[in-house]
Amino acid sequence: MFLSDFKSAASDYSQGMKLMSELKLWRFAFVPAIIAILLAALIIYLAFQLAGPIGVYMSDFWPFDFWQASILAISNFIGGVLVVILGFMIYKNMIIAFSSPFMTPVSEKIEQHLLGHEIKSELDWATTLARSIRINTRNIILELLISFPLLILSLIPILNLATSLLLFITAAFYAGFGNLDYTLERHKKYADSIKFVKANKGTACGNGAVFMLALLVPVFGVLFILPLSTAASTVSAIKKLKQ
Repeated sequence: MFLSDFKSAASDYSQGMKLMSELKLWRFAFVPAIIAILLAALIIYLAFQLAGPIGVYMSDFWPFDFWQASILAISNFIGGVLVVILGFMIYKNMIIAFSSPFMTPVSEKIEQHLLGHEIKSELDWATTLARSIRINTRNIILELLISFPLLILSLIPILNLATSLLLFITAAFYAGFGNLDYTLERHKKYADSIKFVKANKGTACGNGAVFMLALLVPVFGVLFILPLSTAASTVSAIKKLKQ
């Protein structure tokens, strides 16, 4: 069930791409792209600012006088990597949260097209934004709680192969969760939405996996993946809601 849902959600990007062009929805990508660029710049800035202090803190655990310069350099590098990894986890959820006033209309128009009748949402942009921030803040906290132990275990050779995969799946799940909620907010309350996604983990992971990989692609990831993943997640969510 998980794998079939995963494959289905990933393949829904193809239909999502067609619907984005057919319904002329790419115009909604502009503001989220600006949000993504600004957040990326902030994460990079923080990585440079925090790498040093974190490196100094880590190097203090080295009790010997020799190799201190090397240990400090390595600690600075590890500190920078940790900030970037943790920043990326937070980054994707923040993009999803703060772009909700622009992505909800995309989801509505696609759902309306798929169902063949007009949809009248009772949610205004402020309510949509507040719910999305609540959902994604929850997701950030849970993802960090899961990821911290995995990051520590990833320092162990061989074991890091498994932990890297688990880190990616965790990140994909919560990214897909946020994308699916653009549709679920019109159908389910906060708690029911959480239950729905937990029952459809494969769908969330399939959508989020493509989202995560696309974010790594220069230009395309920042400019186009969020509206495209919203379109794909709407297709996936409607299928599951019909079931």
